[in-house]
Amino acid sequence: MAVGTFASLESVRGYHHEQYGREVAHEHELFSAGVFVVNCVFGLAVECPPLGLESHRVEDDQILASSISHHGFVAQRGRLNMQSSDDEDDVYGGAWCADSEEKEHWFQLDARREVEYTGVITQGRNSETQDDFVSSYFVAFSNDSRDWTVLHDGYAEWLFYGNVDKDTPVKTEFAHPVVARYIRILPQSWNGSLCMRLEVLACPLPSKPTYHTENDVTPTDDLDYRHHNYKEMRQMMKVINEECPNITRIYNIGKSSQKNKMYAMEISDNPGEHEMGEPEFRYTAGLHGNEVLGRELLLLLMQFLCKEYNDDNPRVRRLVDGVRIHLVPSLNPDAYDLAYEMGSEMGNWALGHWTEEGYDIFQNFPDLNSILWGAEDRGWVPRVVPNHHIPIPENFLNGSVAVETKAIIAWMERTPFVLGANLQGGEKLVAYPFDMQRPPRATSETWAQTADENMFRWLAVTYAHSHLTMTETYHGACHADDVTGGQGIINRASWKPVVGSMNDFSYLHTNCFEISIFLGCDKFPHESELALEWENNREAMLAFIEQVHRGIKGLVRDVEGKIIANATISVEGIKHDVKTASTGDYWRLLNPGEYRVTARADGYTSQTRLCMVGYEAGATSCSFTLTKSNWARIREILAQSGKKPSRVGRKVRLPDATECPMYSLICLFLILCLTLIY
Repeated sequence: MAVGTFASLESVRGYHHEQYGREVAHEHELFSAGVFVVNCVFGLAVECPPLGLESHRVEDDQILASSISHHGFVAQRGRLNMQSSDDEDDVYGGAWCADSEEKEHWFQLDARREVEYTGVITQGRNSETQDDFVSSYFVAFSNDSRDWTVLHDGYAEWLFYGNVDKDTPVKTEFAHPVVARYIRILPQSWNGSLCMRLEVLACPLPSKPTYHTENDVTPTDDLDYRHHNYKEMRQMMKVINEECPNITRIYNIGKSSQKNKMYAMEISDNPGEHEMGEPEFRYTAGLHGNEVLGRELLLLLMQFLCKEYNDDNPRVRRLVDGVRIHLVPSLNPDAYDLAYEMGSEMGNWALGHWTEEGYDIFQNFPDLNSILWGAEDRGWVPRVVPNHHIPIPENFLNGSVAVETKAIIAWMERTPFVLGANLQGGEKLVAYPFDMQRPPRATSETWAQTADENMFRWLAVTYAHSHLTMTETYHGACHADDVTGGQGIINRASWKPVVGSMNDFSYLHTNCFEISIFLGCDKFPHESELALEWENNREAMLAFIEQVHRGIKGLVRDVEGKIIANATISVEGIKHDVKTASTGDYWRLLNPGEYRVTARADGYTSQTRLCMVGYEAGATSCSFTLTKSNWARIREILAQSGKKPSRVGRKVRLPDATECPMYSLICLFLILCLTLIY
């Protein structure tokens, strides 16, 4: 390998770095391999973002290695925070591992153009049984992948210290930025087997568009693209509220175990009130504190809706005027603080995942699936156990439940949400319920479809296919094969089943259909990626909110025009009902088609209507007027005279002439009904 002295890019290429505050330290010379080292005063080095190994912006064909120990440990497995499969010795190992029989070992990355390399982040192998990591290494650079220059300190090749355990990322910054196309990591010592995961830090250089850059997405919205800690998040929401006081309201849904408020932003043309006939929608993020992209996307969405509403954007105006939108950027603020303190790329895969008390909020909800399925197996649904609004077991809230979970449940119960999504990270796909596996039966799979399988699939497809990159299968999946088959969606129970999920609880305990949106491979993307991620997700986020209008809506009243709360709305052929809100209105998500819909309420005669759902935008109006049932009228008459209905099977004394003077028609009707009943 060729070794040269330090050289400054300024004198060789005429490219100036004054914007970075650099000062040339001494004379410079061109490396024989065509690689340049940019001299700078210590302390003024550039902080460059990740090149994109973890986020998969660096594609598989840009990665190469000297050898592999096993077909499951190829170079492409060497991405920072890569996770192994359950059988890590199969095809998906948790790192790149080299063949121990080889004499030379290297991991190579092609940036596809000259960039300014400033450092690397290394990590050991993800494994439950092995403790493999690289403890020292050299770094080499090239512009043609043939002649290589090892980074030199002026006296010898520079040996960098690596990891001391397999999980904790270690960041190494070069004393001087290096301009080159290719970079190689040359492991020199290691613990266990030679295995590593890594990320490379590099700044782009001004250059003409190339095949690989001409289609890069450029952000078009003037928004605040940076990470916000708890105080900054609260301040950002306050600023938005001050800019759009007529359509926004800040409130909190409860407090975390460390007494941090779980803030929410309501965006509506009439904030603070549930408007009859207007559906309620929610986006939540930060269930896991280290999955931070959703948090920033919701803050960006708040800014966008406020700005565009004030600018009279017709689509945003329709959205805000027609939907009561709730955005909660951080459901686990305590854990976020922990991840934020470590920073992007520097927390391991699990740091900040759980609450301060050790709960995974997403799967900390009551298991209502087992109640429903057990009742179905016994033929008790819907007469004994309902197929909707299944009550929470009495002992649940007194058990092992996070305070954050209790706050979320109370919020879900007091707000008549119709549709929602929780934003997560670590994968790039949309998962829909059921999330829990059903105990196997002779004729069924171990995972169960909801009664609204087709609707959930549509909702998931809407987001995945509106996202700019979620269905680009040629980029590959984050950690294994693309389990979605190129569609970007999957049933959670058939993929990674969990018990007591937020999605299953929402579907079985409330009216709200909820899905999980996994935004990307990198749980904590660098700040420089936020603008790109906003562009990737903006249309999908708006399109998904608009799906709250897909289906039917209406009011349920009695013949006197009084609203009927908690009336049950049933759709023939779909064994899952919804209820009317306290204002008597309801929304029922449905795909286009013709449906027989029935409204029922205690004390009223049910009514059935034929309702059509078309392909045009907007929910179909399908209201009901219910009349009191005969039995309800009988109870009213008896109550007026101080009587109570007797139980079936007991001897009933019929009214005599003194109680029904002149045998009025009402009394005759009453006598006839009681005779028939008893």
